[in-house]
Amino acid sequence: MSRTKLTLAPALCAALALAGAALAAPATPAPWPQFRGIDGAGVADGSPLPVTWSKTENVLWRVPVPGKGWSSPVVWGGRIYLTTAIPAGDVEKPWIPEKMEDNGKGYPTTAAQRWTLLCLDLKSGRKLWQREASAAVPDWLTHPKGSHASETPVTDGKRIYTLFGSVGLFCYSMDGKPLWSRRWGKSPMLFNWGTAIGPAVVGNRIFVVNDNEAKSWLLCLDAATGKELWKLDRAEKSNWCNPLIWRHGDVTELVTSGSKVVRSYDMAGKLLWELKGMSYATIPSPFVYHDRLYIASGHASGPTTPIYCIKPGASGDISLKAGETGNASVQWCDPKAGPYVPTPIAYGDHVYSLRDSGVLQCHEEATGKQLYRQRLASGMPITASPVAGDGKVYCLGEKGNMVVVQAGAEFKVLARNTLEEDTLATPAIVDGTLLIRTLSGLYRIGAGR
Repeated sequence: MSRTKLTLAPALCAALALAGAALAAPATPAPWPQFRGIDGAGVADGSPLPVTWSKTENVLWRVPVPGKGWSSPVVWGGRIYLTTAIPAGDVEKPWIPEKMEDNGKGYPTTAAQRWTLLCLDLKSGRKLWQREASAAVPDWLTHPKGSHASETPVTDGKRIYTLFGSVGLFCYSMDGKPLWSRRWGKSPMLFNWGTAIGPAVVGNRIFVVNDNEAKSWLLCLDAATGKELWKLDRAEKSNWCNPLIWRHGDVTELVTSGSKVVRSYDMAGKLLWELKGMSYATIPSPFVYHDRLYIASGHASGPTTPIYCIKPGASGDISLKAGETGNASVQWCDPKAGPYVPTPIAYGDHVYSLRDSGVLQCHEEATGKQLYRQRLASGMPITASPVAGDGKVYCLGEKGNMVVVQAGAEFKVLARNTLEEDTLATPAIVDGTLLIRTLSGLYRIGAGR
């Protein structure tokens, strides 16, 4: 017996030492791998989040970001990946129309742009590397609130996939090595508003949706090589909403929102189901929360501006009939609650819909019953989508003004903060902190660190 104890003791000590080292090692922050993080849900719980801040208070760091881009930061393994378009010369000021009828039109860019991917250290904000994907003078127009780097990249932890609208898709290793690229020409967009749809990745497949005014398509590529696996024509016109990977049970779906119809495909491109009844132009992206899919659109020119809550397992045409607010596949629908630009968010037992005019609506997640409709502030235009965590919903205005709302059935503002800079990009939540992109920089906001 004593001989056995002597034999096991060194192994036991080694195991305890390894366990202690593992416990002592700092945990890698949970990833935020795409627009609005995992499942596009915009939610990150598990750590306290800041309530108040300013340009100096509770700012862990701020770093300048060259050029202009309204893509969101993504995070993996303690690194931040961010795209931008760097002009030759100064960043152009926002275009202001001279006539009211020009307000909804695109505007030209006269300076050459360098489409660029940046990698920053999450802890310090220090730039680790920078890669230029392409350079040219754009021969297409963009929306006054748009940019030449509006598409948020995605990562699977193996590679980072960076889409620059009419330029193409560029794939890098996590350390910045160029791996492959796919290029295509410009596509005409409604009112020359430019592009904004990011890619989606799952397993060994990466998907690109190109909805435009000429010929729309859905492309599936091998994620490791960029080789085309299949391509489908789409009957859609211009849209600006990201595709979403929806996994439930043994099923993996690619959900594509659109103004004519929402479609879901399997990994081979077979149509699984479709849903009609969206508004004129679709910008909010689909997302998943509590295993249910949420889809919204809210352009004012049309009879409906809906939010749909869809159950897993749908097949065929699941469109609602006149007067219906649900069916076997649609758990509920509010035909008047959809926002125009910001993607809604579900958190806890509620769904929040944020209008670009600054009005916040709250619904019961289970039934769709509206609980409140409140204006966050007067004169607060909003482009960024809300994010949530630690019992709070964060609503970011275009001028750096963030309203922090307590999650729940009753409307309660916890704080009003400002960075006094233009802010149209959706924030990210990582390791108990907020990453907020402005026109000229990136902030990491934390509480008491």
